Amino acid sequence: MTLLAEQALAYADICAFLYREARLLDDRAFDAWLDCYAEGVEYWMPSWTDDDALTTDPQSQISLIYYGNRKGLEDRVYRLKTERSSASTPEARTSHFIANIEVLDHRDGAIDLRYNWHTLSHRYQHTDQFFGTTFLTLDTADEALKILKKTIVLKDDYIHQVIDIYHI
Repeated sequence: MTLLAEQALAYADICAFLYREARLLDDRAFDAWLDCYAEGVEYWMPSWTDDDALTTDPQSQISLIYYGNRKGLEDRVYRLKTERSSASTPEARTSHFIANIEVLDHRDGAIDLRYNWHTLSHRYQHTDQFFGTTFLTLDTADEALKILKKTIVLKDDYIHQVIDIYHI
């Protein structure tokens, strides 16, 4: 197999992983979705400042969503599954679209990616849309790909509702 064919196969595997993660959110298969994440994952959606710049430190600045490890994501999923999240009842129906998947860096054991996304969310007989760009680091050291870091830039940040993990 040529190097070009190997790279194409790796790119196809990356795309398949990202599409699967999005589908799991749409299907509300949250336990399987959690399996896409490493234990030490940082999951962050920074907020925009008044100067149209993103916040840079989730520890000292406001974030739209921040989980410093997978335990935070697990807690969120627990609340969603046990209906302890009144902001998520009734459940939204979502459809995620991913495009412009780009490999930014390929190093030993990890790949840095960037992609654009658009999510439609239907709830209370109304459809909302969210869109943005995600920067993601994948752990490629083991056979199963895992997300090590996910930074979600919400481009339409004037939202009229709670935004949750299944919206992005």
